[in-house]
Amino acid sequence: MIEIVDLKKSFNGKKVLDGVNLKIERGKITVIIGRSGEGKSVLLKHIIGLLKPDSGSIYLDGIDITKLDEKELNRIRRRFGMLFQGSALFDSMTVEENVAFPLVEHTDLPMEEIRAVVREKLRLVGLVGVEKMMPADLSGGMKKRVALARAIAMDPEIVLFDEPTTGLDPIMSDAIARLILDTQRNLHTTYVVITHDIPLTYKIADCVAMLHQGKIIECGTVEEIRRTSNPVVRQFLEGRAEGPIKVA
Repeated sequence: MIEIVDLKKSFNGKKVLDGVNLKIERGKITVIIGRSGEGKSVLLKHIIGLLKPDSGSIYLDGIDITKLDEKELNRIRRRFGMLFQGSALFDSMTVEENVAFPLVEHTDLPMEEIRAVVREKLRLVGLVGVEKMMPADLSGGMKKRVALARAIAMDPEIVLFDEPTTGLDPIMSDAIARLILDTQRNLHTTYVVITHDIPLTYKIADCVAMLHQGKIIECGTVEEIRRTSNPVVRQFLEGRAEGPIKVA
């Protein structure tokens, strides 16, 4: 569904992406792992067209989105949902208003239909009767669920997750992993998740790709990644300070 070809991006002369190549399959969960600061979020912003590469291409169903103008990109972006790191809910809006936001902005549906969609999406993420609550009244896990309901409100073909378990305890992280799996199976949507949470990766991934020094250095199923002989990947998966990855 998505093919990234030799993608390069530098900021102030520093290479962040240095020839990224990756294929993302339709209807699967692809997890991109790597250390903090390796460019995972930068790669995600390229996939949704928020950043333009210095060179390289990103094909979505055969269309190179790096060549599109802003009007064409906005049309393409409607095929995406996004769960931001930290959830990024609007503090001044209720749960219902947060989830309804993309529907209000991008559709002509009457409010009663929008409210029905909101209730259904909240039900899908395991939340019932919370429509009038404010973000300040929600736990960290509930905020993630509301953010996911908003991300899937318009039935996108692709949902991007930016560090979905950041700031959550291990039990809540497991609950979010189950939620990602359950919603993906129900909706048959393509999910792309960036994370350095290895337990999450093992639980949800159909495909795992590791980004290191601006390149995808390993890609495969969970079992293939677990069995890798690549010392960089092994060090990262095992969380060891000793190894080829130097700790500053």
